[in-house]
Amino acid sequence: MLIDTVGENLNLAEKVHGAANHVFVFLEIFAREGGIQSYVKDIFRAYSELKPGCRAEVFLLRDSSHCSNPFESDNLKFHYFQNQFSQIGRLTMAVALLKFLVYKRPQHVFCGHINLAVLIQTLCQPLGIPYTVLTYGKEVWEPLKKQEQRALASANSIWTISRYSRDRACAANGLDPQKIKMLACAIDSNKFIPGSKQPELVEKYGLDSTKVLMTVARLWSGDIYKGVDVTIRALPQIAKVFPEIKYLVIGRGDDQPRLAQLAKDLGVSDRVVFAGFVPTEELMAHYRLADAYIMPSQEGFGIVYLEAMTCGVPVLSGDDDGSADPLQDGKLGWRVPHRDPEAVAKACIEILQGNDQRCDGQWLREQAIAVFGMEAFQQRLQELLLS
Repeated sequence: MLIDTVGENLNLAEKVHGAANHVFVFLEIFAREGGIQSYVKDIFRAYSELKPGCRAEVFLLRDSSHCSNPFESDNLKFHYFQNQFSQIGRLTMAVALLKFLVYKRPQHVFCGHINLAVLIQTLCQPLGIPYTVLTYGKEVWEPLKKQEQRALASANSIWTISRYSRDRACAANGLDPQKIKMLACAIDSNKFIPGSKQPELVEKYGLDSTKVLMTVARLWSGDIYKGVDVTIRALPQIAKVFPEIKYLVIGRGDDQPRLAQLAKDLGVSDRVVFAGFVPTEELMAHYRLADAYIMPSQEGFGIVYLEAMTCGVPVLSGDDDGSADPLQDGKLGWRVPHRDPEAVAKACIEILQGNDQRCDGQWLREQAIAVFGMEAFQQRLQELLLS
């Protein structure tokens, strides 16, 4: 009773000076790069531009204060709990978060990963604080532990990035589809823009006088669903129509030797260029090398398709995944069975022939930005925060 009274008094005082009305809790954002991290950074970027009344505290389990963080501001305050002993870090964050919830009583808590959902439910429910769980992709596509399912079922809402992720999560875990809200990935149109091919990159990768297919993907043996091997298998058929074809693969991982051997076995090793890891800030220049972005994959969404389209590059995806959203059900690109080399080859030939509106780079860019640009993302985020 006393702790409640103290909490209410602090809450009143905080309102006078601008209390945080939202709390975000994530595993890690700055310590590593990936789709989830990029998505969350877009949330921070959009949140920073919301009306001044929105203020949030951000708890980061695996990040440290030494990480470069461009989002620290008056309306976004960060707390770091990285510890060499993971359980100690988790306990320290749980205690700090509980104190914050008791004394500051924020309006809403946003849980950034299913692995934190049970903790957030445990802390928020007794205090009557509503919470939302953010989901991204395959982490919720299979049946979860019962306690995680309960944490999702008890949430005020669940955010996800695509219809496909929503449907798979609901089917696997018995969730109510009405509880799930869409916050699709966003694209920064000021960062990804069309342009000419950089001569030094053309020379570096041996792409002079060639047609270039490109994929950006982790080359991990556990991620063969990205479809790099399928595209390699399609190359002999594509080469019959476009003898100058080359395939630029950006990414690294333990599956590269297998992929290189596959290219050799098929007689196309001279057509496949493994570029290795390319930093995010250099990706735009690499997209500009491509005549087509090819990834017959199974994605939760597929931000890379948006990046390519915003650079004016036509795209190919799988036909049974979250890419249906960025490709707008095929309006903006080719969707093919994701393990079918013949279908990939046929679509690649159509793209390289360039007779379809989906090959119009300027039109592609305009369409992608209209639905998935940062302005649209910010508007949707504000709608969700107010709902």
